[in-house]
This record gives sequence, C-alpha cells and structure tokens, in this order.
Amino acid sequence: MTTSVESENTTEPDGQQLSLSTAAARQLATTTKSVPQMQGISSRWLLRVLPWVQVSAGTYRVNRRLTYTLGDGRVEFISTGTEVRVIPPELGELPMLRDFGDSAVLEALAAAFEQRQYAPGEALVEAGGPADEIFLVAHGKLNKIGRGKYGDETVLKVLADGDYFGERVPLEPDATWEFTVRAVSRCTVLALPLQTFQEIAGRSEALRGHLEDFASRPERAQNKKGEADIAVASGHSGEPVIPGTFVDYELAPREYELSVAQTVLRVHTRVADLYNDPMSQLEQQLRLTVEALRERQEHEIVNNPEFGLLHNADLGQRIHTRGGPPTPDDLDELLSRRRKTQYLLAHPRTIAAFGRECNSRGLYPKNIEVLGSAVRSWRGVPLLPCNKIPISASGTTSVLAMRTGEENQGVIGLHQTGIPDEYQPSLNVRFMGISEQAVSSYLVSAYFSAAILVPDACGVLEDVELGRG
Repeated sequence: MTTSVESENTTEPDGQQLSLSTAAARQLATTTKSVPQMQGISSRWLLRVLPWVQVSAGTYRVNRRLTYTLGDGRVEFISTGTEVRVIPPELGELPMLRDFGDSAVLEALAAAFEQRQYAPGEALVEAGGPADEIFLVAHGKLNKIGRGKYGDETVLKVLADGDYFGERVPLEPDATWEFTVRAVSRCTVLALPLQTFQEIAGRSEALRGHLEDFASRPERAQNKKGEADIAVASGHSGEPVIPGTFVDYELAPREYELSVAQTVLRVHTRVADLYNDPMSQLEQQLRLTVEALRERQEHEIVNNPEFGLLHNADLGQRIHTRGGPPTPDDLDELLSRRRKTQYLLAHPRTIAAFGRECNSRGLYPKNIEVLGSAVRSWRGVPLLPCNKIPISASGTTSVLAMRTGEENQGVIGLHQTGIPDEYQPSLNVRFMGISEQAVSSYLVSAYFSAAILVPDACGVLEDVELGRG
C-alpha cells in the first residue's frame, strides 16, 4: 500500500495545475472569525473589588473628626494627596510654643511651613552650618549624626514621623548646627525658615511675650532618659500631668470630585455602512475603546496625585521593607496597621518576588477563591495582581493594603450612574456628528474617582525591591 502526500497545488510534472488551490477556494468560503482581540486587557482586580458609591452631585464629601493629641511630644499632620500640612494646635508640641493659645498665630505659623522631599542619603542640615530653620518630620526615617565620645561619627538619634529638630532656632538666631541630619529613607519634612518665623513674631505681641517668658524660665528637671523628672519626697511621688486629648471636627473636610477619562472614537460612514456583517464595526470599536478607558480608570485610581491610593494613603500608614525584598514579615507589619484588611494588591512581579521569599523560608501560602478565581493569599487576605502599580527604574515598587466599603469606613469607588447616553454604568457615548470627510465621531467618557474614608483604610509598603536575589 502506497501513501502519498500532495502539495497544496497539485500539479503535473510539466507544472500544469490539476485542482483548485485552497487560497482560491477561500474566496467562496465563509471564514470563521473571532471578534477583535486586545492584548492590553488586564484582570483589573481593583475595579472589581471596590464597592462603587453613587455620587449624584458629582462631588463626594468625606466628613471626619479632627483628632490630635497634646502632650505626647509628637507633631501630627493632615495629608491631602501629596500635600502635607501640620495641624496648627500640634505646634504646641514644640517646647517654646507649649501652652501658647493664640490660634490665629499658630495657624499663620502652620501655613508658613514649606514642604520638602529628601532622597535616601541626602543631608537636610550639616554640622557647622547656620541653624536657621525649624524642621518637622512628616514621614520617613532620618539619622541625627554627631561626634561620639572618641571623636568618631555616630548616630545620636533616629528621627521618624512626628519628630522635630531646630526647635530652639528662634531663641538662638546666631547658632550653628551641632549635628548632621541625613535621610535614611525617602522623607517628607516641613521646614520653617527663621526669617519667616521672625516676621510672624514681629506682628504678634502675644508670641513675642510668650517667647521671652519661655527663654527666662529655668529648664525643667529631667531624668537621664530626657523625661520630665518626678520629685520624690518622704516616700511619696508627685502627680504627673496626664496627657490630654482634644477632638474637633475638620473645618474643611475633603471633597472628591469625579474625574473623567475621555477619548473621541472616529468611524468612517463607509465602513459602518458596508462592513457590518457579521459583526457591527461600531460595536467592536466601542468595545475596545471602553476596555482601554477602563484600564486607564484603574491606573488613575492607583496613581492619580489628587485621589489615587498610592498618593493619598496616610503618612502613618506608609511603611518600608526591613531589608528590601517583600518578606512575610513585611506583609505582617502592613496587615497589623489596620483592622480587617480585606485585600492586598501588588504588581505581578512583586507577587513572584514574595513567592521566592516564602519559598526560601519553607512557607507555602494558600490559594483562596475571590469572585470565582483562585488567587494567592497571605494570612487569609487575598494578594491580587495589579499591573498599574508602578515599578521604578531602580526596580522598586509598592504593595497596597486596604479595607473597603462605607460600612467598614474603608476605600470606596465613586461614580454617577444614569448620565445621558449611558453605555455602561458612569460611562456614556455621545454622537458628535459627521465631518465633511464622512467620518462619524463619538465622544466616549468614563466618570470616576476613589475616596479613603479614614486614614487606616489604606496602607502602603514602600520601596519594595524586586531585583535582589
């Protein structure tokens, strides 16, 4: 029995074709085809797990109680997006301003602080330089460096969120820095130049009098740890002052306006008229355009400076890794910052790096089911992939942790349904007309935003290294 395999075009030895080729036959056949495919579509877990709240007026106001603690020795701040402000009464934590009650002057001083960013290794002040600024540490870690007992350089103190230095600058205007302060991690600080402080003091007789009175007071007794000393006599200790807490409402609550992502879809009328069978060209063009807008929507909810989660997470909810790579210890610390963490979001490469760290320790996190899909988890919290979390040029990224929903005082998505020409919830398609070139135009708009209802609803593990082995 002889079996032969014929080529696509069966020919005689002299080259003459004997049968119809498949290429020609396809001209009479109906090809089975797919709808247009798009490689840029991702899982978009963030959009899927966020509870979406209807915003009828286009603006969502988050009312909070303004809480600050007096007498704890640490300064507290308010952060709105990337902007950080010191709470005016918290300036009373500075020794020279303690018990100073003129709120207008404190507000003027608070408004005069300048926000600055410092990279790891960058010096804020150098020993021997003129001491002419007051510094408040809003976020990050710094080393206060001076000379040790034997003349070598040593770390005198580690400064972190809420600490300050240069508090005696207004009392000693001609002094120089006796130490160097250098950033250990990325830092956000608020600085008040001496000249600005003097200008405000020049307009306030109450502040000048308070400073003169403070300078003339004898220094309070301290123990060897720098704590206020408690006098002991006849076997009875004195009564220490109990730190007091004052709670007030925010006078200017945060308002979130719906953002918009838009594009103009153009389709030639000839294409829409003649090439609509078996698939509608306009429908397929709209489908792919909407997918691109939804991808951009998730990107903005993560990265937008005004409302994005990475920029709007509270400074007190930002932590750094212990050694660079994302370890189980790091995620444990991230989870410990809030009650009822419901989701962790990380770039897929971050999840892979975390898997390597777990493998090296002999740990094997379980998979759990979320919306019908099996995903990796840590401590029972799903670890969802999100490729919108950026990776820096140096190979560092972040991990998001969040609690969601209004009932949980968590993170919520904001949108407005029922808008004119709505195509999907809070997304509409509006016909803009036909040009002289017979091109139809459609304005496709998606309206959205996100809000963090209380500070501990969202946390960030920062400076996560991916490239270290």
